[in-house]
Amino acid sequence: MNTGRRAFLATLAGGLAAPALLRAGTAAHVIVLGAGFGGATVARLLAGVPELRVTLIERDATIHTCPFSNGVLGGLWPMERIAFDLVALGRAGVRLIRAEATGIDPETRSISLADGTRLTGDVMVLAPGISFDWAAIEGLSPATAEQVPHAWKAGRQTEILREQLVAMEDGGLVVVGIPAPPFRCPPGPYERISLIAHYLKTNKPASKILVLDAQDAFSKQPLFEEAWASLYPGMIERVPGSASGAVMAVDAGTMRISTGFDDVTAAVANIIPPQRAARILTDAGLDDGLGWCPVEPVGFESRVAPGIHILGDAALQGDMPKSAFSANGQARACARAILARLAGHEPQGAKLLNVCYSLTAPDYGFSIADVYEPGPEKVSLVLSEGRTTALGASAETHAAEAEYARSWFDTITSQLYG
Repeated sequence: MNTGRRAFLATLAGGLAAPALLRAGTAAHVIVLGAGFGGATVARLLAGVPELRVTLIERDATIHTCPFSNGVLGGLWPMERIAFDLVALGRAGVRLIRAEATGIDPETRSISLADGTRLTGDVMVLAPGISFDWAAIEGLSPATAEQVPHAWKAGRQTEILREQLVAMEDGGLVVVGIPAPPFRCPPGPYERISLIAHYLKTNKPASKILVLDAQDAFSKQPLFEEAWASLYPGMIERVPGSASGAVMAVDAGTMRISTGFDDVTAAVANIIPPQRAARILTDAGLDDGLGWCPVEPVGFESRVAPGIHILGDAALQGDMPKSAFSANGQARACARAILARLAGHEPQGAKLLNVCYSLTAPDYGFSIADVYEPGPEKVSLVLSEGRTTALGASAETHAAEAEYARSWFDTITSQLYG
């Protein structure tokens, strides 16, 4: 990334992160569901306002981040690098409830928990992420994912896939199945392929990776393909959707992976299912039958249920990708909008930023940086030039981008969970 572009983006990011939060004019209870990048951000920001009570509901005691989970698969760092507890959020004034949320009543803005508890808020922020459309691929299910892991929700699934790669004999075939968009982190599967290739090149150089891709083109494609040709020549083969690359069926017992054209037997298979908003949201009708939850573009308030805000991967907001960086920026905009509403003001839109770093080796990274602004109907992309690391960039540039990626991850996780 050139110096001028980085300086511009740094200035813009500061403008999004820095505005002083208005104090609400009335006491209010804010319920937040999900302690990922969106939920944790909005909970931290609003917990700093004395007039608010903030309750955060999260099922897991430890958050495992999807960002940097591909580095675990590639052997760049251990699972501990992506594991965070919620103690610091409690210290920041957030009331933490560790529980499984079982239902949402949009009319009363209440959430039911598995133990029978029902919580009601003046404002609700929902950031529970994604669910999988298991039925879209024959033979794939939560049970068979123990043998054919998706690892698209970090944690035990990440460990399963890592253990399978380590146990695989040299010369084995790794099959990665990628669904049609939209899905969480558009460049994520291709970073995963790259870092698995790094592990294989280092430890099992006779092995190959076959990519069965439901789409024809993908995010940062020229940069990934340039990296693969340079770092992993002959190791990665990709079959696009137009050549029948979409995975149609899986046999977990025999490790046969079927497309509409051919079958292949894998030593290790990482099949990522098609996705939609978390089931608790679709069960409540907050997706309006679309699979993803439509929201207005300023404060990310549901278009189906006023007083309910939906952030991150579950939201249908326009052009922003489903990424941790996006969720963090949306949460900041959401917090400003909530405080404005509670103080009796109309929320004002502001530009949003998404910077997405990808690693293809420990010292080889690149990025895409996009600027968005809320329009009448959706969040729209507004920056069209200089968005990505240049093709043909030097080794020093790629090494610097890899360091920027590590710095971003360490900074944001420290801010939220440290």
